[in-house]
Amino acid sequence: QVEVVQSGGGLAHTGGSLSLSCTASGRAHSNYTVAWFRQAPEKEREFVAAISWVGGSTYYTYSVRGRFTISRDNTKGTVNLQMSSLKPEDTAIYYCAARESPAYGRTQAQYDYWGQGTQVTVSS
Repeated sequence: QVEVVQSGGGLAHTGGSLSLSCTASGRAHSNYTVAWFRQAPEKEREFVAAISWVGGSTYYTYSVRGRFTISRDNTKGTVNLQMSSLKPEDTAIYYCAARESPAYGRTQAQYDYWGQGTQVTVSS
């Protein structure tokens, strides 16, 4: 069983920065892909970014490219999402997810394990 635990998030002004962190414990990370999704009020949950544990390839949805950076810390077993130049439309609950595959996916159904969700609010 894999447990995904998130931390970080909070409140920022437009143009500000926040970071999120995710730890997936219980299994080896060698074949994992870890992703961040987000869900704004009354909207579908959407893919934000993903990183493969082996090789560190990264993937972003278009709206966050150049503003968000996903990275991994192999020594700590964590995946971080650094969010900069935040916009009010980035306001959402952010979820960390992991899948037992080196290939990344953009849909919820492709991920096996989920974190508890973390609120990110960007004020205008």
